[in-house]
Amino acid sequence: MKNFAVSVFILTYNQEDFIANTLESILNQETNFKYQLVIGEDLSSDATRQICETYAEKYPEKIKLLPSNRRLGLINNFIRTIKACDGKYIAVCDGDDYWIEPLKLQKQYDFLESRPDFSIVYTGIRNLYPTGEFKDKTWDHSNNSRNFDELIFGNFIPSVTAFYRNKQNEVEIPNWIKNFPYGDWPVYLWLTRNGDKVGYIDEITGVYRKEIGVSEKMKRVSSDIAKVNLGIVQYVYDDCQFSNKIGIVKKSLVKHKYGLMGSYFREGKLIKSFIEAGDLFYRQPFKVIKTYLYLTKRALVKTF
Repeated sequence: MKNFAVSVFILTYNQEDFIANTLESILNQETNFKYQLVIGEDLSSDATRQICETYAEKYPEKIKLLPSNRRLGLINNFIRTIKACDGKYIAVCDGDDYWIEPLKLQKQYDFLESRPDFSIVYTGIRNLYPTGEFKDKTWDHSNNSRNFDELIFGNFIPSVTAFYRNKQNEVEIPNWIKNFPYGDWPVYLWLTRNGDKVGYIDEITGVYRKEIGVSEKMKRVSSDIAKVNLGIVQYVYDDCQFSNKIGIVKKSLVKHKYGLMGSYFREGKLIKSFIEAGDLFYRQPFKVIKTYLYLTKRALVKTF
């Protein structure tokens, strides 16, 4: 680790319309500690790299630019950029999102500094739609904390406000992450596997642009993202680093198998749906039948 308290982790590709706003919102943070910007630029075909280079030349002591000579793809860019983060903590802001609270980093830093049993903290967000409409999203956490046992059933942490401990010097991030199109949820699971908590600050600190980016494209075909999420949970189940969580991971596997089965059914991919149902039917025949009856009823209601 170097003398940066926080590394801001930024991935960007072909985001010339957004990246300057992203970088300005990060550079405008007010802190009593040193922080760096680590930018993984993946050989953009537009002016994104030139914009990043201009900022890196202007703030050489603060910005670490990782240019690419060939296209790496999202997950390889993710892995090399997170490994280049020197700070005690890592904050995330993708190249098309931005922050609106100048004390965001300071508040999240103070939160984790005073709570050694927490590894992650996030906040509410403001969603920005292509129409220009804004919608705020917050979470109702009465005790302001969650954990692995909830996170394994689905990622609820918005990347634009994620802030977590950089534990790469203790244990290497699982290599299997490279098999998936995104790495944020696997990293959160890895950080909380030994009981560390996830904290929440009930404020809006960042803006997330909806309906753009890799994950947003995948959501248009629900079975795509359901298949990826099931695959992630399967790798967690097989990874000895998570052996102390095997019981709850098994439950999550079943939940995600039902999710993929249902996604295929709703998309009319009946053979794939029945294949997913096969293993589930062996263990829970009545629940599988009940689920299909429910899905059929929903489909009929939508039709008529």
